Amino acid sequence: MCRHLGYVGPPVRVGELMMRGPHSLYVQSWAPSEMRAGGTINADGFGAAWWRRSDVEGARDTVARYRNQAPIWTDPAVAEVLGHLESRSVIAAVRSATIGMPIERNACAPFTDEHWAFSHNGVVPDWRTILVAVLADLNEVFAAALPPATESSDRRALFSSPAVLLEAESLTDSAALWVLLRGLLAAITPEGPVTSPADALQLLVATVLRHQPTARLNLLLGNGVHLWATTCWHSLSVLVADDYTVLSSEPYDADPRWQPIADHQLITATPGHCTITELHALESPTTERARS
Repeated sequence: MCRHLGYVGPPVRVGELMMRGPHSLYVQSWAPSEMRAGGTINADGFGAAWWRRSDVEGARDTVARYRNQAPIWTDPAVAEVLGHLESRSVIAAVRSATIGMPIERNACAPFTDEHWAFSHNGVVPDWRTILVAVLADLNEVFAAALPPATESSDRRALFSSPAVLLEAESLTDSAALWVLLRGLLAAITPEGPVTSPADALQLLVATVLRHQPTARLNLLLGNGVHLWATTCWHSLSVLVADDYTVLSSEPYDADPRWQPIADHQLITATPGHCTITELHALESPTTERARS
């Protein structure tokens, strides 16, 4: 599948982080050690996202991005350009394209929007059908959680129609997952069915797995301050230091602070801190309505 990496802490050079350690993300592009039947190398592109401090007081940091469909080892910009850019948070990925999916720049993670960046390590089999069904279920979840619609109220559906999936940057499961997750993030409210980014990831993963139990869903999300991740099939490890935290598909060095994360977990990370909770299954919205 892919390998990805997330960092949050004191400013770090983007390119240095991608090349850090004897088993860096850079090295993992041609010599991964924990692909778990998801390919052998990650040579179908790469990308990095980082956050720039806003000049407006109180405004959120904005995310910037660099992507290339070529193997990471062919691009000198990793060292010569990204090596001179600093950020307090970074998400980077190298890609192993699923058979049948395009090899193009727009298919490479991270996917971004405003202050968000997202990466997916895994696959959703039959994603064109499955993710349409997931979209319908998400609409049902939000409809059930809101008061009955009136003629003067807004539509209760989270997504207006399945055509929203056509907004995906590329015809891949990862890009379509980002469309769904982006909608959930935009719908966060204190009283709604999604109250936090962690809730959004939990709901998305649970809904996909209910329709496609064989989906592999290691997701990584950041906003420049926090990182959130899920483990579903593929490997992920965490390094928590005094003032920074790293999430990585594979440890990039032999630091004893690296700890593997078990399968089906939800992770929230900030500088020097990480919480891990279990991902929970989702029951059918129809079942929930029948009980109420």
